[in-house]
Amino acid sequence: MIESKIIRSLRQKRNMTLEDLARQTGLSVSYLSEVERGKKQPSLETLEKISQALNISRDALLSPTSPANTSGLGAKISIIREEKGMSLSELAEKANISPSYLCQIENSKVMPALSTLKNIAAALDVEPELLMASTSFVGYKIKKIRRERNITQAQLAKKAGVSTGLIGQIESGKVEPSIKTLEKIAAALSLSPCFFVSEDDELTSTLKSMNPEIRELLNDPRVRSALELLADCSTEEFTFILKFIQLYKEHRRV
Repeated sequence: MIESKIIRSLRQKRNMTLEDLARQTGLSVSYLSEVERGKKQPSLETLEKISQALNISRDALLSPTSPANTSGLGAKISIIREEKGMSLSELAEKANISPSYLCQIENSKVMPALSTLKNIAAALDVEPELLMASTSFVGYKIKKIRRERNITQAQLAKKAGVSTGLIGQIESGKVEPSIKTLEKIAAALSLSPCFFVSEDDELTSTLKSMNPEIRELLNDPRVRSALELLADCSTEEFTFILKFIQLYKEHRRV
């Protein structure tokens, strides 16, 4: 929901008539009048036009309890999809993913890979940054991996030797980590720091950061068989395997 009274108040403070606002936004006077009286709720695209004409951020025109004002990735995708008049199946087809997977994304049960996020953004004709709570790809990747491994911010912070508040700020895009901090976080997640700064998708980044010997192992038929077994694992089984590998690596370092 938008704060319709704010639009009228801002327009009047800027000495703008409805005709002036209509001319700058390309909207009709009658439509804007109904918006200001709360009889119509504009789409996100229309609200963007109004906010630009009034020289104010779009979020400032939204009610604090408005679902469109939420920062969740899934909520943003769902709202924009509905604004575009697209069904879940239509968006899934355009983004080349399954409807069930898109449903999980919109319900915030999973975070998509950056390559998938870019496909969804392209299908919605918006920039990927618009969908993210953070415009930092580094923060997004850290949060994605942490959630997939069922690790809290506090747990990651303890393993990396940094504060929980810093992890939260990095994930929200409020601060960019230093190289030293990124190395600590990467080590805590058993990953290469290159994984977080590469603009490639997750799979390409992971392969690039692998030891050459490990890359060769991927061509081993036995390894491929193991990967096929992993593909059939449930979320709980996969989480258990990841934790086991992490514990083994930590024990080996001691």
